[in-house]
Amino acid sequence: QVQLVESGGGLVQAGGSLRLSCAASGSFFSINAMGWYRQAPGKQRELVASITSGGTIYYADSVKGRFTISRDNANTVYLQMNSLKPEDTANYYCNGLINLRTYWGQGTQVTVSS
Repeated sequence: QVQLVESGGGLVQAGGSLRLSCAASGSFFSINAMGWYRQAPGKQRELVASITSGGTIYYADSVKGRFTISRDNANTVYLQMNSLKPEDTANYYCNGLINLRTYWGQGTQVTVSS
């Protein structure tokens, strides 16, 4: 069974930074892609950033130039979030396409105060 474990959320003032981590564990032979979604109260879950096994990266327009997604060789994906805004406040979920199946983390709350 594959698990995605997130960490790094919290409360930060506008303009500040946070780094989210998501570690994939369990039995698998390939990670096809990993990414981060977020969901604010009353809103739909949206894709924030993703990275494929081939290194293709996607960013939502709302975070371009402020967020950076990266992945290490130990099956961990990171989301470095700089210049945070109150509208970035949401529950952030790690998503993995692993062995061609989709997995989700439990979510980590990010709150940006004005």
